[in-house]
Amino acid sequence: MLWWLAYIALGLFTGFFAGMLGIGGGLVMVPTLTMMFTAQAGFPPNEVLHLALGTSMATILFTSLASLRAHHQHGAVLWKIVFQITPGILLGTLLGTFFAGSVPSRPLALFFTVFVCLVAAQMILNLKPKAARELPGFGGVFAVGSGIGAVSALVAIGGGSLTVPFLTWCNVRVQHAIGTSAAIGFPIAFGGSLGYIFNGWGHADLPPWSLGYVHLPAFAWLVPSSMLIAPLGARLAHRLPVATLKRLFAGILIVLAGKMMWGLFA
Repeated sequence: MLWWLAYIALGLFTGFFAGMLGIGGGLVMVPTLTMMFTAQAGFPPNEVLHLALGTSMATILFTSLASLRAHHQHGAVLWKIVFQITPGILLGTLLGTFFAGSVPSRPLALFFTVFVCLVAAQMILNLKPKAARELPGFGGVFAVGSGIGAVSALVAIGGGSLTVPFLTWCNVRVQHAIGTSAAIGFPIAFGGSLGYIFNGWGHADLPPWSLGYVHLPAFAWLVPSSMLIAPLGARLAHRLPVATLKRLFAGILIVLAGKMMWGLFA
């Protein structure tokens, strides 16, 4: 029961900041779930990070639907771009999960930590690429989508921290870039979830109630709690100092990633 309460608290925390800052919850869920799984009996030490990645990706599958719906209602989703980039996204996420499933926890944790630090630095410094060109053709969009999908699968995120800068660099308005990125988060989560389920399927040492690398008890509490609180975070985004909150959130990301690394390497 205590762990269920912890999952609910994590869902509320990630949902709140996801709604307020327009980011996926994977950057918080992965290190926190890794520490939670490590502290529980029955979780193999070599698989806790993979379980955290898979569970986080499956959770994003549902939370991305709520975000997609909200942005579509505001007319902020450029569906032509979504349809162009989705084939590359699906290929990249599937390949990324296959790669993640074959990599030991420590190198994977190091990659995750480096990525988190880069995202945190972007938040703290408020770095934004200058619009410089138009969207590339189908081949270019497919290649970019594959890269975004692969990296997103490796760190279990919805891809917003990669998709939004790419679209704004290609002269897409920020509002449309954010809305389109929210829609792209669904195929990322879909492909990533399938990949982590498939790659973890049949592993005899996984804990009970695991669907591949998705731990169902954690997933069952994370989804409703994060979806419940996300709209509140979105409303408060217009009333609170978001720039300050971004820096605070960036600091939390670095601390969580550091603690996860310490737990895996200690």
